[in-house]
Amino acid sequence: MRTRTVSTATALAVLFSSAALVAVTSGPAAADSAKLLNVKSAGDVLVDGEHQRVYVSDPRGGKIVVTDYTGAVKATLDGLPDVEGLALSPDSRQVYAAVSGLNRIVSVETSTYTQSASYALDGAEKPRTLALASGKLWFGYGPDAEGGIGSLDLSGDQPVVALGQDGDASFYAAPELGSDPDSGILVAGEKVTSNDTLTVYDVSGEKPRTVASKSVEGGFFDDIAVSPDGTQVVTASGAPYYHPVYSTKDLSPVGRYDSGDYGAAVDIAPDGTVAAGTSSWYGPDVHIYKQGQWSKVREYEFPNTGHSSGGDTLAEGGLAWAPDGSRLFAVSSNDAGAFTLRVLNDPAKSLPKLTVTAPEKAPRAKELTVKGKLSGSGIPAGTSLTVTRTDVESPSPGKALPSVKTKADGSFSFKDTPPAGGKVTYKVAYAGDATHAATSASDAVEVSRSATKLTLNKNGKVYSYGADVSFTAHLGSTYKNRTVEIWADPYGGDKPNKLIKKAKVNSRGDLSATVDMKRDTVVTAVFSGDARYASKKATSTAYAKVKISSTVSRHYKTGKIGSTKYYYFHKNTDPVLSTKMTYYKGRKQRFEVQVYGPDRKWHSTGSEYFALYADGTSPVRLGAPGESGIRARIRSSYVNGSSGDNVNSTTHGAWKYLNFTR
Repeated sequence: MRTRTVSTATALAVLFSSAALVAVTSGPAAADSAKLLNVKSAGDVLVDGEHQRVYVSDPRGGKIVVTDYTGAVKATLDGLPDVEGLALSPDSRQVYAAVSGLNRIVSVETSTYTQSASYALDGAEKPRTLALASGKLWFGYGPDAEGGIGSLDLSGDQPVVALGQDGDASFYAAPELGSDPDSGILVAGEKVTSNDTLTVYDVSGEKPRTVASKSVEGGFFDDIAVSPDGTQVVTASGAPYYHPVYSTKDLSPVGRYDSGDYGAAVDIAPDGTVAAGTSSWYGPDVHIYKQGQWSKVREYEFPNTGHSSGGDTLAEGGLAWAPDGSRLFAVSSNDAGAFTLRVLNDPAKSLPKLTVTAPEKAPRAKELTVKGKLSGSGIPAGTSLTVTRTDVESPSPGKALPSVKTKADGSFSFKDTPPAGGKVTYKVAYAGDATHAATSASDAVEVSRSATKLTLNKNGKVYSYGADVSFTAHLGSTYKNRTVEIWADPYGGDKPNKLIKKAKVNSRGDLSATVDMKRDTVVTAVFSGDARYASKKATSTAYAKVKISSTVSRHYKTGKIGSTKYYYFHKNTDPVLSTKMTYYKGRKQRFEVQVYGPDRKWHSTGSEYFALYADGTSPVRLGAPGESGIRARIRSSYVNGSSGDNVNSTTHGAWKYLNFTR
């Protein structure tokens, strides 16, 4: 261990020149639930209503992830390189997956999530898209410049594959497909080029028949959906900034769903409700319409879970309805490549607007009035709304108050007399109906409470290091709550504020807790309040010294001059003062030297700061004066702030007296 040195000769020179050393001195709706998906990409989304499962294919990850309706993962199906399109058998027993990396269609049992079959496709390469129609599984396949449509018939004893089912249409690669399984309508569009031709097939017969093939608005079709009655087809593509609707008879325009951004997905529920998805950084991502009605029923906007300025965006083809229309599932991604499955409940129901306004402040036990309004097309006057009051005496779920009914304009009001003070919240809820989603709103009022007295002793007191100090809090009048908490927060960022005691005060209103005073400490008493008295805090800052001990070495004897013990040194011997001090990171001790003068008084020759080692020691060697007849004294101190920190109070060690002789 290295010993620091202070020169006594220099100290004497400073003394006799009468100099002194100076001491050295811190909008739209959000998804109802969302779960992260462990995928690298999203190729297709499929919903199995029979088992309430959601399947998401991951082409880059070579797998399919299976979740329940809440988004909780139930299975992961690996070993499926470049898997994309998904389809569900009519009996919900099998999920079919187009596995481009294997040039096969794979079948998975929905009850066990195990692979039940793998179908070769008579040489067809890179199957990517799937659609069911007229009892057959139709697939888009083909590498660049060799796109086509094929079918897989599983109705017989052996699977039957037919390729080149696209008629006169030409596809650069595997086309995007959409179908109505019952009517036998199959629609195909170019997925990887700007070709804007759609082709409608009737596949209800022995061979596909081309119904219409026509240039339409769009290209690079991200998704195609056919209405449940087979009469309309809706497309999603990067342009135009809406979802166009065409007749399946001749592809004549029927209308458009003004979604307002880059089209990314579309899916149609069994009742005809259309979910139009857009890739929107700064606006709603999912838009809900009734079939043939061009005004939106509802919109959803994804939050920003990444680091970009815009929100998460919808994956291409990332929408799928539950068969009963109760939920819509959406897959989104952020700028960091994280994918999320979002569950939208009752999306086909419009979301009414409900407002509640309570006074900002009110006196306790006095009547107040809460107002509000329920707005929504088709909601009749006299609609009943439930009311709940939540306060300190009736925490969640709160106390039910009498229901209130809306007036002709949707407004409502009610009166209440809050029995408890503090934050009082009034929640008003609308249960919804066949066409309107349930909704609720709330507002809070700060209800006045009386003030109580809370005191804490020992403020400003200084204690020896490690002293066990009892702090006593005194609580005045309250209503029901007589519990007080006592917290101790030691100085320094490495020690947390800690609850020392929580209990009811005694009959005198007192509660005591003991603190081990090893640092300056802020002690806080806390009363959380009750129904009639407000919360209260009281603080007391107490101070703790450090522990210091010093030993002298290299002396040849000890003796007393008067009543004072001295350490005797030869004039050419360097004394060593070894100090042990309570350690704290970066802490230094102040080493001080004084000399006994001719005037029989002690005179300071200055001081210097020396760092402590990790074990709290700090040995300092004092340079020999080289002459006899000199008396000196030395000590080590901790100086709050100047010793490198402020977690303890200034503490001086004992003086050690030195006598230099021949």
